[in-house]
Amino acid sequence: MKLIIHGGFFSESLTDPETKFQKQSALIKIVQKGYDYLTTHTAVETVVYTVSLLEDDPLFNAGLGSQIQSDGKIRLSAALMNGNTLKMSGVINIENVEHPILVAEKLMTYDDRILAGSGAIEFASKHGFDHFNPETEQRKKEFEEKINSTRTSTVGCVCLDCDNNIAVATSTGGKGFEIPGRVSDSATVAGNYANKYCGVSMTGVGEDIVSGAMATKIVTRVTDGITIEDAFEKSFEELKQIKGFAGAIAIDHFGNIFHQESHLTMVYASFDGIELKYFE
Repeated sequence: MKLIIHGGFFSESLTDPETKFQKQSALIKIVQKGYDYLTTHTAVETVVYTVSLLEDDPLFNAGLGSQIQSDGKIRLSAALMNGNTLKMSGVINIENVEHPILVAEKLMTYDDRILAGSGAIEFASKHGFDHFNPETEQRKKEFEEKINSTRTSTVGCVCLDCDNNIAVATSTGGKGFEIPGRVSDSATVAGNYANKYCGVSMTGVGEDIVSGAMATKIVTRVTDGITIEDAFEKSFEELKQIKGFAGAIAIDHFGNIFHQESHLTMVYASFDGIELKYFE
């Protein structure tokens, strides 16, 4: 059983030691809680649970504490993928929910599994998800002052369970100050993808990740027999062609845990029951 999580890109951790420590501590606690949960639950259940914990922490840009868009509203996106069934579900630009990943989980049993905007909001309301304002004072201050240098990014989780099933979940509050209606990579197969061979969750500039079809590309290469290290190396080398900004976490069916970023600012933590690794 293996678990890896990330707390996003655009981290101020490199210049703010206190924030770095807080994020490290939060990720270490959450990855251990996620692993404990994994011991009695499936990979799909575990990635949903773990990402919901990340959504609860205002240090990260997902759920509570998400970025505010240019019109003053917060819109959230999240996706879930079951590598065994190859089913993906998600919400794009949903508003006023506490845990977008739980709405994505609910959609997994429906034929129409990815909803956007008002349709996603209506679905959540009809299925008992309470109205919730994810705005924090810090995010409001950043919006009012138009501060871009302290923003954080997407969260994600990849999991391999005891039956060798892989699942991945990703959640984001966007990049901040974007045009309303902008779609990030997080609820697409470019940013969140898994099959029985590999699972990948991305973070970074959504447009770059979509242009590079990053998560799907990495998983496809592992499926075709390339090692996870080489799949990452080749995919990130191609990302350089557009000067892309991205980071990724992954687990393959052999239990190999891997992460890579184009710029060394992605915060992450992984745990396999014995060894704990995290961003330093």
